[in-house]
Amino acid sequence: MSRKISIALVLVVLAAFIGFAAWKVLLAPSDLPPEGFARGNGRIEADLVDISTRLAGRVAEITVREGDLVQAGDVLAVMDTAELAAQSLKAQAAVASAEAAVAVAQASVAQAKAKLALSQSELSRAESLSARDVVSQANLDISRTQVQVDEAGLEAAMAGVVAKQRGVDAETANLRGIETSIADSTLYAPQSGRVLYRLAQPGEVLGGGGKVLTLVSLGDIYMEFFLPASAAPRVLLGDEARIIVDVMPDISVPAVVSFVAPQAQFTPKQVETVAERESLMFRIRVRIPQELVAGHLAQVKTGVRGMAWVRLAGPDGTVLDWPTGLTPPLVPALPAAIGGAVAPGTTP
Repeated sequence: MSRKISIALVLVVLAAFIGFAAWKVLLAPSDLPPEGFARGNGRIEADLVDISTRLAGRVAEITVREGDLVQAGDVLAVMDTAELAAQSLKAQAAVASAEAAVAVAQASVAQAKAKLALSQSELSRAESLSARDVVSQANLDISRTQVQVDEAGLEAAMAGVVAKQRGVDAETANLRGIETSIADSTLYAPQSGRVLYRLAQPGEVLGGGGKVLTLVSLGDIYMEFFLPASAAPRVLLGDEARIIVDVMPDISVPAVVSFVAPQAQFTPKQVETVAERESLMFRIRVRIPQELVAGHLAQVKTGVRGMAWVRLAGPDGTVLDWPTGLTPPLVPALPAAIGGAVAPGTTP
């Protein structure tokens, strides 16, 4: 009797297993994307921007903290400029001295011109007297030679003015270089972003190119994912895309296809399904429009996992309309939880 019960239990378990498998195959909803669409796993990413010093120096002040949101043109840090200010004063004095030298050279030109005018007048008088045999030929030759000497002296004086002016240009260029260094000692935000790392503190001495801060650039927010060779060639640059992040499964964020890799590569680790990892993949990037990002800078953060959807072009280049579930809702503001405060490329 017990043997019959055991056989019956085995048959029941086997029937249940076969029924479950049949339900999964025939009745369960498919996890594949609709025809004409493709999707891939990715995370919200942005470029990192290092704020560095151009010259070696001491950090005088850092005006932001980690996590602060900054706009293009905001002052982020100031380097000590006491030494540069002293160099600027010295350069200003050198410029003034060079300009005075130009004035002296110009006075020499005026003097040379007066001397030449006098010698030319004496030559004219000597030629007139020589015609009446009042002045000897020797005296006439002396007057002519004196004119030639004075002409050469004028040319030398004028060349001296040019040389002194070049000296002014050199000293002025040196002053402008110092002023540029002083201007570069104030570090500004090149674009809107969020301070990710504060790498230095006031009082520290940094070498040329020393990093002070690292910003997460909010000027270009994107998601990268990978598609197989059967789908990637059908993705059109500039076409609409959709991003759905895990923390907001009910909101579809509009995006634009901004990059399709021209060459396949081995499947990276973030493509986790076995079927996809068996083939080469193409890297795709979809970018969230800047105007949408600009309206939600306080909410946008990077590192959040999600899914990117793209449309696949048909043989004639036509694309299908987006399904209802992937149509972006018109909402006044995105929820605050668009992402965790983590660095791009890291796991939240």
